[in-house]
Amino acid sequence: MPASLTDLPNEVIFQILLHVPPSSTPALQRISRRFNDLAQSFLWKHHCQTQFRYWSQGNDIWDKLFSNEASTDWKKVFKRRHIVDRTTSHELDSIIASQLDRIKSSEIIAELGYDAKDTLLRNLSVGEDAEDVLARRYYSNAVLGHLHRKMAVEEWMKLKDGSPVPLERALAAFDMFVLHNREGDFDDVTACLDRLTQSILTEMPEIANQQPRQKALAIAAYLRQNNWTGITNDEQYYHLQNNFIGIALQNDDHPSQPLVSVAIYCCVARRLGLDAQPCGFLFNVIAIIKPPSNRDLDGRVVDSLSKTEPMYMDPFRSKYEVPVGNLRTQLSDMAVAPSVHAIMLDASSTVNMVRRAAINIINSVQSEHQPGDHSSLDPSSPEADSAFYGALWALLLLPDGNRAEASAERARYLPYIFEHLEKQFFMDVGLVEVCILPLFQNQGRYGQRRHTIQAMRDADTRPKPMKERTGETAGKVRYHVGQVFEHKRYHYQAIITGWDLECTATEDWISTMRVAELARGRHQSFYQVLVDDSSVRYVAEDNIGTIQLTVSDSLMSLAGRYFKRWDKSTSTFVSNIKDEYPDD
Repeated sequence: MPASLTDLPNEVIFQILLHVPPSSTPALQRISRRFNDLAQSFLWKHHCQTQFRYWSQGNDIWDKLFSNEASTDWKKVFKRRHIVDRTTSHELDSIIASQLDRIKSSEIIAELGYDAKDTLLRNLSVGEDAEDVLARRYYSNAVLGHLHRKMAVEEWMKLKDGSPVPLERALAAFDMFVLHNREGDFDDVTACLDRLTQSILTEMPEIANQQPRQKALAIAAYLRQNNWTGITNDEQYYHLQNNFIGIALQNDDHPSQPLVSVAIYCCVARRLGLDAQPCGFLFNVIAIIKPPSNRDLDGRVVDSLSKTEPMYMDPFRSKYEVPVGNLRTQLSDMAVAPSVHAIMLDASSTVNMVRRAAINIINSVQSEHQPGDHSSLDPSSPEADSAFYGALWALLLLPDGNRAEASAERARYLPYIFEHLEKQFFMDVGLVEVCILPLFQNQGRYGQRRHTIQAMRDADTRPKPMKERTGETAGKVRYHVGQVFEHKRYHYQAIITGWDLECTATEDWISTMRVAELARGRHQSFYQVLVDDSSVRYVAEDNIGTIQLTVSDSLMSLAGRYFKRWDKSTSTFVSNIKDEYPDD
């Protein structure tokens, strides 16, 4: 039996040291040279692996994990991540505590990259007993969303500048706009495709030695047999979730529209050695598989001057090859000139696939959802406003046509981007400033949009005017910030987030809303309210209906923008905007 701890072999000591928290590891290293060597070689690496899941690409963490331990200073790596964790926590606490400098703090966190995600997720999952549970969850999610969108836009900016971007990453960028705290980011999509490819090799080891045509057919048959392509119910075709490659790969039902089905097919086929690419056929997306150099798809050697024909697959609909003659007939039936058949039947660019995916998302949002729709409780169902916003970004950054047509298209989408920016995605000010405004540098609307950006930044740094309940105000404003009510006329549920002694809206708004027809007209208190569809409205006191004692799930998820928590004892939200309304 060992006389002391030091008599134990290194392997046993290491297992014991694994239970030492990172904060105690430096003290442990000072006990002896042996403990110092063990900690330096193995323990700090263990802490990096167990304390953090998400890493920015610049860390090269996977290369370090699989290299010799001695080649990496794991204590230094952990220290750097610990600093990121502290910085993220500090900036997030600042965002929650004050309405000032929220844009600046969110940008500081975003610049830390994916290293900040672990900290944000930890705050996003804070317990119900936290004093500021709603605010902490809301702003953790908001900053995380900004970080995800920044990463997505960076991929599309590479495409815009002509740099190569893998199809799976270009399409997974849409998932980043709706990801929140779900699985399905860039790395998850790549990992899923890798696992899917490995499962094919495991179940069909002979596929590695098959000729391209056999291989292409075998992949389609496997994907269809295992429910990796298509939609089981035609009525669900336009469901929003069917447009996202990450959701298709993560969801057990693997729902997908043809574009996503073909993308999955092509990504797997390329991993198995095929030259497979999407083909943007009219009103449909199929896959084109081209033969290798100097051979046909059946493996026969061909003369370098001979033309070799590709094959086409439609994995969304069939496991069989699509005869090229059928495709040419369809083009002729649609009055497509024979001179452009070759273009229509060739591979499509990644930019074209991103554009088509964006248009599909917009069509799904418009056919299935209303703006601000938060009714779905299915965690796999994307939030419509975020999906629509992502599609707008893609279409604006990657326009179609010549320079004049591209300019006109960008101008068409710009107002919608700014509408979403001002209402919901204010943390993206810097993204718009860097990635979108320069596209309008020499155009008349540049000055107006630059002014909007500057106004948002100025408002973020300027204290809100304080409204106290003193004198006349104390008796005239009946309701309080944090109360929940049902609108008398429209019956929606909303939270009061602010008030004015009298209507301060424009004359046009007063006229349009027929304020004069109210019993007390404009000379009554008006309230800023947050509605359960995520909209912000201005409501006269005459229209404040029954005060509610319970709150809908959708409203509870939105309340953190203004409130710390729900107080069951008073059936009101606890204000997080005391700097603006100190007496509410």
